[in-house]
Amino acid sequence: AGLRIADLAGKSGEFLMKAGDLRNRVIIQSKTATRDSYGAEVITWATHATAWAAIEPLRGREWLETRMVQADVDTRIRIRYLSTVTPSMRVLWGTRVFEIIAPPIHLQERKRETHLMCREQNNG
Repeated sequence: AGLRIADLAGKSGEFLMKAGDLRNRVIIQSKTATRDSYGAEVITWATHATAWAAIEPLRGREWLETRMVQADVDTRIRIRYLSTVTPSMRVLWGTRVFEIIAPPIHLQERKRETHLMCREQNNG
């Protein structure tokens, strides 16, 4: 027969993250805003952490704005527990950039797994 939910749970009924699911290397970056000599805001990004992750697209949409097709994809990025991630950060995966759009979710508050709800912006 097929895989059962009970097969995914540990002895105490908790769900366990499998290391093989975390096969994508991502960089989590924090933002710093400074002012240039003209007073304009300058945004820079610095590496906050590097982690192995599972990247799971959830839904996407496209729309037309100023004669250009715009698209975004809501994505869940799962990493091992990391308490220092905030919604003001972003995630890089290769050349792709994901904006964190909600506070991180620490699954079951057990300090084992963090879910980052993200949005990837694609301008086409």
